[in-house]
Amino acid sequence: MNIDYYGKVLWNYHNLNQKIKKCDLILGFGSHDLNVAKRCAELFLDGYGDIIIFTGGFGRITKELWNMTEAEKFAQIAIDMGVPKDKIIIENQATNTGENISKTKELLNKLNLHPSSFLVVDKPYRERRTFATIKKQWPEIKFIITSPKYTYEEYCHFYTNGEISKDEFISIMVGDLQRIYLYGENGFQIKQEIHQEVWNAYNKLIALNFNKHLCK
Repeated sequence: MNIDYYGKVLWNYHNLNQKIKKCDLILGFGSHDLNVAKRCAELFLDGYGDIIIFTGGFGRITKELWNMTEAEKFAQIAIDMGVPKDKIIIENQATNTGENISKTKELLNKLNLHPSSFLVVDKPYRERRTFATIKKQWPEIKFIITSPKYTYEEYCHFYTNGEISKDEFISIMVGDLQRIYLYGENGFQIKQEIHQEVWNAYNKLIALNFNKHLCK
């Protein structure tokens, strides 16, 4: 078995492939992945939401990459793609997934906005962790989670020439699997079943030194 075999096992586990439908609001989770911003814009322009909220300040990766917050970067991409500026709300203080949720809730309350349904957009290999976190920390909302429609192989190609490396991409998937387990155990997320095949791939990748994003 090779690295890409194990990487794809984790990719398939993290990606939930939920069927999308129109929601009141599109919620884009910030990160280094500009494909998420483009996916949010495409969904808005195709009529899947009436407004977009981008959430994200500076994360552990983007603080080294950009001189503007994730939310501001994503908003500019969406505007350049044709989304009206007045249809975008920016939450630019969150630095982790929990804050993405709590600070978005605070901002919506401050704006007196109470959407009944959310179309949540994150990276393909972050869908499950984001899903599990929202289910625990924002259980009252109805939401569907989706992501940029690219394959594992296409993401490997992006990261061969992108702002982070392919090795870091795989290390992030390894770290997120660990967090899905740990945060499910400590109550930060709802628990998710992890099959033995997924654990085997995780352990193989750690043995191959894809451990940069593991919790200490």
